[in-house]
Amino acid sequence: MIRTGRVSSREVVESHIARVRRVNPQVNAMVSDRFDDARAEADAADARRAKSPDDLPLLHGVPCTIKESFSVTGMPWTAGLVSRRGVRAGGDAVTVQRLRAAGAIVLGVTNTSELCMWMESVNRVYGRTTSAYDTGRTSGGSSGGEGAMVGSGASPFGLGSDIGGSIRMPAFFNGVFGHKPSGGLVPSSGQFPQATGSAALMLSTGPLTRSARDLMPLLRLLAGPDAGDPMCRAMHLGDPDAVDLSTVTVHDVRDDKSLQRFPIEAALLDAQEAAVQALARRGARIVKTSIPGLSDAFELWSAAMHSRNKVSFAALLGGEGPAMSTASVLRELPMSIAGRSDYTLPALGLALAEYLPMLLSARLVTMTARIEHLRGRVDELLGANNVILFPSHPRVAPKHHAPLLRFADAGFTGVFNVLEVPVTQVPLGLDSRALPVGVQVVGARGQDHVPIAVAQALEEALGGWVPPAAWS
Repeated sequence: MIRTGRVSSREVVESHIARVRRVNPQVNAMVSDRFDDARAEADAADARRAKSPDDLPLLHGVPCTIKESFSVTGMPWTAGLVSRRGVRAGGDAVTVQRLRAAGAIVLGVTNTSELCMWMESVNRVYGRTTSAYDTGRTSGGSSGGEGAMVGSGASPFGLGSDIGGSIRMPAFFNGVFGHKPSGGLVPSSGQFPQATGSAALMLSTGPLTRSARDLMPLLRLLAGPDAGDPMCRAMHLGDPDAVDLSTVTVHDVRDDKSLQRFPIEAALLDAQEAAVQALARRGARIVKTSIPGLSDAFELWSAAMHSRNKVSFAALLGGEGPAMSTASVLRELPMSIAGRSDYTLPALGLALAEYLPMLLSARLVTMTARIEHLRGRVDELLGANNVILFPSHPRVAPKHHAPLLRFADAGFTGVFNVLEVPVTQVPLGLDSRALPVGVQVVGARGQDHVPIAVAQALEEALGGWVPPAAWS
């Protein structure tokens, strides 16, 4: 619409600013704005279009939001860590650079969990973000601010990161699309914290959008090597529109015995059945599949994080000082419960877990072998052109604090970071409580276009994003 002159960039930017101002007091998703700069950039975009309407970049004049853990010139860059309060970015992360070079206009930065490592976006710097559909429920983490902004209609698209579900959970809980790319496809340069060692292949940067058709154009802009990320490499990106669903086998993993310890809500099982039926009508071959080992998905993810990362979470939590010791964590725990600590309870729990004896070297060897066995099974199922449909989470968006008692639920998403495969989170409408339901579509490594193609088909068949009633 901007490119053709049906609307101006300034009109679109002002419309989204108005929406942010309407929803943000309730959801607390945008933690710092750059509205004046965005207006100036929109005016410049409109002037450029008036002068050279046939020479415009892909995202010319389109507003967006960015997770606060990405560096955005002049904006706060704390990742929710109190010791970084006051830190402002001196430049743009490479992915932010690529979006801006394509014409995107950044409206502001959005909330995250402390150090991007929890299922709820809450920290002692900015507070708690809520779901766009129910302020009594979590927006997910760690890209929860992005999920709430995009889900509420306050941002056309957002940029998030995902090392254990941090794009997919917020996308699911806020009823939008999110894509976790193949490991190493998109650089993580300019993020804090940044995964180290081979764990960098578990950390994926990707888009959150309200339409499946926006995913691939954004992914093409974001992908490609960068000197700041030695694990990133060039990969061929296919075309979702060229995927013939009649040649795709859909492995429907839903009633797997290995998932019995994680009862899945009926609304999510019903939604996945609707997705299966929709794909069958498009000619896809449906196979009910079991994947042994998924019952221990969270343990596999935890072991991979422990063995692959060169810098501990406790060290990051310590900021510029030494890593937090067991004693210092234990001292902070009661203060955190009382609301008098600079650290959230989940962050302290994660730091303490690193000192527990559960991950001794012998157990790590066993877990590594199990990861490789699971990788072989998943690779065998996927081939080059197949997908796995897998529940996004055992439940719809949980109420605040509930994930503290169900932390292993994160394994539903985290296990696919371990395997470095691409996953598209697909919204499938709302349940009887008007809360989003959805499904994960898993593809083979380097074949990101295939799960995106399936997401596009499901959007066409089932409708995709449904605007929250509160903001309609």
